[in-house]
Amino acid sequence: MAKDSSVLSIGVFIIVLALSIAVFAAGLITLIEIVPLVLAFFGVWIMILAGIHTSKPQKYARSPFSTFSGGTLVMAVGVVWLLAIEGYNIWYLLSALLLIFGLLVVVAVLRTRGK
Repeated sequence: MAKDSSVLSIGVFIIVLALSIAVFAAGLITLIEIVPLVLAFFGVWIMILAGIHTSKPQKYARSPFSTFSGGTLVMAVGVVWLLAIEGYNIWYLLSALLLIFGLLVVVAVLRTRGK
């Protein structure tokens, strides 16, 4: 499954990149907004991948929670970066990013405490 999901993730990354370039070509975003848009959508894919891995966990692979947390952080960085480009106050965006990171840390600690 690990090899299959790696190839699947590469395919999804290429699709997300192609769609982001198409959105740029349509004039809906600027060139500088392509990278954060790819990050945001690929972070969503990583979270979906965590759900897929929940059904077939592997012995030495990352846990689905770890994969979901990583996807959440990648998506949050992409969204915050995109909003910063759009001109939103960077301090509000930084505080939102830190809030998401702090919530993930708290949930991770509470999960390990229950085991």
